[in-house]
Amino acid sequence: MQLSQTELDRYKRQMMMEGWGEPVQKSLKGATVFVAGAGGLGSPVSIYLAVAGVGKLRICDFDAPEMSNLNRQILHDHTRVGVNKALSAQQTLARINPDVEVVPITTRIEADNVDELVGDARIILDCMDNYPTRFVLNDCAIRKGIPLVHGSIWGIEGRLTFIRVPATACLRCIVPEAPPKEVFPVIGATPGVIGTLQVMEAIKYLAGIGKNLEGKMLAWDGTDMSFRTFKTRRDPACPSCARR
Repeated sequence: MQLSQTELDRYKRQMMMEGWGEPVQKSLKGATVFVAGAGGLGSPVSIYLAVAGVGKLRICDFDAPEMSNLNRQILHDHTRVGVNKALSAQQTLARINPDVEVVPITTRIEADNVDELVGDARIILDCMDNYPTRFVLNDCAIRKGIPLVHGSIWGIEGRLTFIRVPATACLRCIVPEAPPKEVFPVIGATPGVIGTLQVMEAIKYLAGIGKNLEGKMLAWDGTDMSFRTFKTRRDPACPSCARR
């Protein structure tokens, strides 16, 4: 895996970091990441993965943007209303970093297709807005033995955790039952905060630097700019991960 001169120039500032250099950058270029959702969280997640030089992004979303999405879904604009979000994401990211391969997946994530959709990704970023699909991703990550970076938002607050079974609790341990699906309020910058933190967790894992948020849930409250962490514990009777 070689880096072109353009890539060396593009990633120069991050390659200056201790323990990074060309070896880590080449590792990122050779990595595949699955991004579940190209909406509020998926937008900053996809953009910052792309500009960091992650080589392949498998972006999955079966939906199309609406005008009410545009206060936060920065992958899209008013000219893309009605266009599939994964395809719109591919167009945007091709302009931002043409050296990154974007594989748009326009299929709904289901229990019987998720393993194929995720493919050879080394990590899953959960950017969904409903827990039934999050649980499907959670089970896929457990089967494949890869991490799941979970992010969720509401209004001006958000949650984040790095899940890697059996070292950590799985998502179903933390949220045993799916809350009712509903239209919730959100300020556009909220998914920006949580989405960029999700990318930090993914980059650290792929680059082999720092320490991931394992066994902890980070809670951010934008009203007073507070960050708190809570321990997460495995459920010995969890239907998803107890056997692991």
